[in-house]
Amino acid sequence: MASGPLKDVLLVGFGAVGAIYSLILKRSGMARVTAVARSNYDIVNSDGVHFQSRKYGDIRGWKPDRLCRSVEEAADRQYSYVMVTTKAIPELIKTSKILAPLLSTIYTEKFAQPTYVLMQNGLNVEVDLFNAINDLGKGAPSILSTAVWIGTNLLAPNVVEHNEFDRVTLGVYRHKNFTTTINSPEESALLQDFGKILESGGTTLQIVPEIQRMKFAKNFWNVSMSSFSTLTHYTLPAIFRHPPEGSTIGYKPFVSPTTADLISTYTIPTITAVLEELLTLGRALGFPDTSDGLPSSTVTNVIQNTRAIHEKADSTHVPSMLLDAEKGQPIEVEVILGEVVRMAKDLNVDIPRIETLYALLLIVQNQILRNLESGR
Repeated sequence: MASGPLKDVLLVGFGAVGAIYSLILKRSGMARVTAVARSNYDIVNSDGVHFQSRKYGDIRGWKPDRLCRSVEEAADRQYSYVMVTTKAIPELIKTSKILAPLLSTIYTEKFAQPTYVLMQNGLNVEVDLFNAINDLGKGAPSILSTAVWIGTNLLAPNVVEHNEFDRVTLGVYRHKNFTTTINSPEESALLQDFGKILESGGTTLQIVPEIQRMKFAKNFWNVSMSSFSTLTHYTLPAIFRHPPEGSTIGYKPFVSPTTADLISTYTIPTITAVLEELLTLGRALGFPDTSDGLPSSTVTNVIQNTRAIHEKADSTHVPSMLLDAEKGQPIEVEVILGEVVRMAKDLNVDIPRIETLYALLLIVQNQILRNLESGR
């Protein structure tokens, strides 16, 4: 248990990732955690959360220090940090709108702006919030961004399944700046302060001097693998896994020998070409071909690492974009692909394959939204 005064931390988005990180914050002994739970507020408030975690154990009836139905209800005190774990779907609702009570005149006249920590997939998820804070005229926005790797899922509104893995790469968001690679003393102190909370709570932490290249590299997998999986409605073993041997082992999908040569000749090279388009864009953004930049080996690593996982008989992972599409929930198409397309246009970089994936996924998103709007 850490000593010293507790820091008030507000967590917005109480799904699987938000629940795990509220647990981590609380475990640190350094944070007083307020969590905003919307759709699952009633059951969490009455029964708490049941964590089934191979890392943190089987925990029943867990609750944060305070549970609120809305950000408005939670906007009654000063926070050191506000952690956002909602999915970024800007075509439906912008992050600044979700956090509007904290940006209101009523709040900003009483309390200083906190540091916002965005734990969201995709690129440029910070821009909207940065502009909204900047418009307040209350000083420079303080935003930390992340790349998050975690294996967790909601089995029920208050039941969270978690494997043994959660890792955060943490860095300062610098608006329209992709090349500054040294943290100032103030930035280092901020990163160490929040990082210590996360690390003390049990998560694996990496602090970096430039976060955007880390998020860009992580986006390689989502742009390529998530897109192909969502558009074909098949998980990745359909691209990488050999047929089962013998009659005692059964699994699907797998690559049928009938046209396996075509998958090898056309599908995998096309995925590789998508990754190479991303690499070209990364170079135009100023990310160097170094281990701490954007190494050219990222292309082959994504293919090889994905193959290694999904050629196994026990591969059951469903990309979150495909999972959302199958559930009829909005997908993160804008922050994963749309931002890539817009950045490429700004820099006059041709990415025709990614533009095609984006165009096709826009249809998927459009129909998901149509169904939601019609109540079906």
